[in-house]
Amino acid sequence: MRIAVEGQWPHASLSLTTFSGCLHGELDIVYNTIKFIEQQHNTKIDLLLVCGDFQAVRNEADLKCMAMPPKYRAMQQFWKYYKGQKKAPIMTIVIGGNHEASNHMQELPYGGWLAENIYYLGYAGVVEYGGIRIGGISGIYKSHDFKKGHFECPPYNEDTMRSAYHTRNLDVFRLKQLKLPLDIVMSHDWPCGIHNFGDLELLLKKKPFFREQVEPGARNQLGSPAHAELLYHLKPKYWFAAHLHVKWMAVVDHDKNLNQNRFTRFLSLDKALPQRDFLQVVDVPTRHYAPYEFKYDPEWLAVLRNTNDLFSLTPNNTRMPIKGIDTDFDRSATQEDIEVVRADMDFTMEIPKNFKVTVDMYNPKEHWKQRPVELFRNTQNTEFCQKLRLVDPFTVFKEGRDPTRPMEGPEETNIWTDPNEIQLDDNVEKEKDPDEIDLDDDDEEEDDCCRPSTSEEKPATEDPNADLAMPAIAKEPEKKEEVKEQYSDSDSEDDGAPQARPFTLPFSLPPPKAAAADVEMSQEKPQNMPENENLEKVEAPPKVSELSSGKSQENVNEQVGENKVQKPSFKRRNQAIYTAEEDEDN
Repeated sequence: MRIAVEGQWPHASLSLTTFSGCLHGELDIVYNTIKFIEQQHNTKIDLLLVCGDFQAVRNEADLKCMAMPPKYRAMQQFWKYYKGQKKAPIMTIVIGGNHEASNHMQELPYGGWLAENIYYLGYAGVVEYGGIRIGGISGIYKSHDFKKGHFECPPYNEDTMRSAYHTRNLDVFRLKQLKLPLDIVMSHDWPCGIHNFGDLELLLKKKPFFREQVEPGARNQLGSPAHAELLYHLKPKYWFAAHLHVKWMAVVDHDKNLNQNRFTRFLSLDKALPQRDFLQVVDVPTRHYAPYEFKYDPEWLAVLRNTNDLFSLTPNNTRMPIKGIDTDFDRSATQEDIEVVRADMDFTMEIPKNFKVTVDMYNPKEHWKQRPVELFRNTQNTEFCQKLRLVDPFTVFKEGRDPTRPMEGPEETNIWTDPNEIQLDDNVEKEKDPDEIDLDDDDEEEDDCCRPSTSEEKPATEDPNADLAMPAIAKEPEKKEEVKEQYSDSDSEDDGAPQARPFTLPFSLPPPKAAAADVEMSQEKPQNMPENENLEKVEAPPKVSELSSGKSQENVNEQVGENKVQKPSFKRRNQAIYTAEEDEDN
């Protein structure tokens, strides 16, 4: 099934493959599935979006920097793309999740190329591809780290390995300075309260353990309150997320009482496993024709410049400027700011293709080799910081400069603090009650995303969400081929639903007044949906087993065409792990 969004731009349409699920290093699976869709439907997919847990692991040192139990760490396939042995067949834009090679991501705090044709948005970022404005924010929300600076630096300990991927208030503040509308926002976490705008019973049927997190007054709310604030502020056309390993959709009507028909279509997908809903194709209107240009967003670059003095690299809590308290609370970009940025970028916004290999790569013949974990300089980041005169974390950590002072940027401003403020997120080590039941420890716990799948999992054809009025994913063909490579290890993860601490109401989405009437989670479009944005149901690509109709595999290939489709398949060892029964306590 595909969704065709009819817009006001009559010239062209950019076909997006949104891999909103957690990738976990399975690049070959996704790219082969995209190729399968293109050949089955005689279409061209232009862009792949990955909403976290990408796992850009280059070598053994990177593997040590992923926050997950060692038995679940696997080199997977990214190193081949980093080496140049393989190349991403389509443009790929990614954000970070909570299972990443954090040392690699920290080399590119403002974003950059992870490999040829694979671009990372950084802690937060906005880019333009083919006239489509795409924003993203990496990581997951944890209240005790939200106000801190990006102080983590490899080699990590057990705490900093996890806090490195926690969202910070600076990244949220920067995105809130945007005035021009965004077409797409990518996040790993869900916005808190989004469950009020979709079929909650369907969500709880798929994930029953979410029930205690969606009840009113729940201590551990489902999703990120910071992302909820961004959702209401940015009001993008689409919001794609991952993290919770479930396909689910919602429609948020931002201006219901004003009759302005401003909607955000939210979609989260599953992770890349057999018979799981991990891929979605969406048609997005654009003013441009292919080949599409990949550009920096000038407003975002101006916001980075205007907030440079707020960039902190210490574990101390920081406060963002507040309206009514700080005279310089507004850090949005003026036209003059944008023109200055354009001049600094030599009046070209096109993102340079300046990817370079910076570290030694994994060698399967030397898998026993131990590499030290350290921070490497990435020339992409160095050049970017020099052009815009931004804080370069590498210079701070590697050369020992004062991390409380920005380099080549504005003077740091004194931040006002309320002497009567009660510190709730202090860094004081508290004595742990041995009888306490810890409910907020999802970073260290293993749940369904780390556990191997069992044979009792329902096949994709029985998915109760299969007929939703949203584009259907391209499911993994049921029949898998054996593969010759044996270097791959298991898929891995260590937490599912985010266990966020309580956050005040302004950052939580309120329940709609008439949710059932506004959003019909069925094949019919939501009520009050604008006519030019109808959701169209299109037939999903047939499975290989359906194509054959009882015929041999050779006949299946003949039906597909002369260019035989290489069916996406998982590594043999992964298949065994996904289907095996395993005691997690062992």
